[in-house]
This record gives sequence, C-alpha cells and structure tokens, in this order.
Amino acid sequence: MFTGIVEELGEIAAREELPDAARITVRGPLVTSDASYGDSIAVNGVCLTVVEQGPDTFTVDVMAETLRRSSLAELGVGSRVNLERAMPATGRFGGHIVQGHVDGTGEVISVSPSEHWTVVRIAVPAALTRYLVEKGSITVDGVSLTVAAVGDGDPSWFEISLIPTTLSETNLGAATPGTVVNLEVDVIAKYVERMHPSTRGVLEAK
Repeated sequence: MFTGIVEELGEIAAREELPDAARITVRGPLVTSDASYGDSIAVNGVCLTVVEQGPDTFTVDVMAETLRRSSLAELGVGSRVNLERAMPATGRFGGHIVQGHVDGTGEVISVSPSEHWTVVRIAVPAALTRYLVEKGSITVDGVSLTVAAVGDGDPSWFEISLIPTTLSETNLGAATPGTVVNLEVDVIAKYVERMHPSTRGVLEAK
C-alpha cells in the first residue's frame, strides 16, 4: 500500500519492448537505496515489482494490461516519473489509501497558474466521475491530491490545486494541456458503492 506522498522524482533510464510487455529501468537513488528483489515501488502511481537492482536504478516488468490501462506505455528514456516506496507498517500516513491500481487515465485540459498555487483541470472518463466529490481524494500520477471542483459534461472533468512544493517535487509541475496522467480514485468510495443496495445491481450488470 502507498499513501500518495511522492518521495523522489526519478527518470526512465532504459526501456525494452517485449512481445506482450515492457521492461523498464528507472533511475531513483533514494527509493533504490534499500530496495531489493520483489519489493513494490509506485511509478507514476502504478505499483510495480522490482526484478533487478543497480547502484541507483531498479528494473520492473510491465505487462500488456498495465500498459493498456496506464500512461506507462507513453514513457520513454528521459521521462520524469514520480516514485514512492510501499508504506512501512510503522510509517506516517501522510496522504490517503493508495493501492497503486490505476483505474484509468485522464488528460490535462488546462493549467492556470496564480501567485501561490496552480489550478489544473483534468478530463476524466465518465465512468469515474461518480467516485469524485469536492474535498475528496484522488491520486494523479501517484500524487495524493484533494479534488477542488468537479464538472459533468463532455468531457467530464475535475480540478486540483497544486502548491509550489508539489509543482517542484513531482512531474505535475511540467504538465501541460494534453498531458496524460494516471488516475486512481478513492478505494473507499468503490467499496461503499459495492455494498450499497441501490448500486449493487448496476455493478453486477457490468
């Protein structure tokens, strides 16, 4: 499990395309410092397993399903990525419950800077909007953020406000209109929907 508090802004060091997967090597000295084979590290919000480790790099295998559902398919050598190690049992819970299981991708619609923060509007798949509420939690490229506004329409969208620290310490600081980001909605909202009698039939029909 993760918390959405990015520890390090890493970089894709190498990428190998396989018939139904990709092998990606990521440079991240901090998260690699105590990593070992089989450990989980979130890369742009996607929980991946360390299969090899170098002095300041780790390598992961990304299966076709993950490439299809996330933005990892678009990453190349030099791409900047948000990194977070799995939360230790004795760790501080700084963000919210993040599984590293991406629900889909969104696309940045607009970036509106102001003096002390930047408002980013992101188009979201219509199927995910029911899990978004103002002041609720959303994970964007592995970053735990608070939903500032939600809009229905074509496309549906939500807004987040980024403080200077988030802009400088994560890849969201470089986001521009058209940037594709990974989205993970609050898992608690999904469990509540699953258990609520009025929505159970809707879910089972899908």
